[in-house]
Amino acid sequence: MKKKLLLATLLAVAGTGAMAQSKFEGAYGQIGVGYESVSPSFSSSGITIARVGTVPISTSVSNGNSFAGVATIGYMGAITKDFLLGIGAEYEPFNSSSANYSYSAAGTTVSGTWKKQNSYNIFLSPATPVGADGLLYGKVGYTGAQIQATEAGTSNSQNLNGYMLGVGYKQIISGGLYGFGEVNYASYSNNSNTYSGVVSGRAYSYTNTVSANSTNIVVGLGYKF
Repeated sequence: MKKKLLLATLLAVAGTGAMAQSKFEGAYGQIGVGYESVSPSFSSSGITIARVGTVPISTSVSNGNSFAGVATIGYMGAITKDFLLGIGAEYEPFNSSSANYSYSAAGTTVSGTWKKQNSYNIFLSPATPVGADGLLYGKVGYTGAQIQATEAGTSNSQNLNGYMLGVGYKQIISGGLYGFGEVNYASYSNNSNTYSGVVSGRAYSYTNTVSANSTNIVVGLGYKF
């Protein structure tokens, strides 16, 4: 009888452990606000003019610092009791504030403004529980965005992509509601576009190259379904 009682107790304990679930395991959605700094790089090959040669172009661009907002959805699954792995996607619905740029060639300077827009990330998120209600997590994935440049009333956009890294912490407030804070870094690789035309009967062409890095600090609220 004692052996049966002991076996039943052990099975009950084992069953309880098997059913134990992290408070962050499952689907979630969250929104955050914060601060973002974007450091773009504009460069040019110079203007090549038929039967004349190449006229060098010098460029100057300012960093952009602005409000950041981000909406995220994802799913977190348990690999072991001390390790979770998630997948997520996020989008920044707000454009960055405008900043200035200029380029000069043959004594003439043209100025304009730029801004980052339509930024998104797709990422994996390794995580480990902290106590009963906390979660420390990282983010690594693919990022994309547009840099829109405007001068003399004309705008053009270049699509950029690269990789992103992040680290953050979540804390349960009540039920599935939690607060979070995180820091994210994105590196966008070079994107080059070549332009050509004819002026005064002479063909010309030049190549512009754009790249950027961005860092944001975000805090917000989320819900684990």
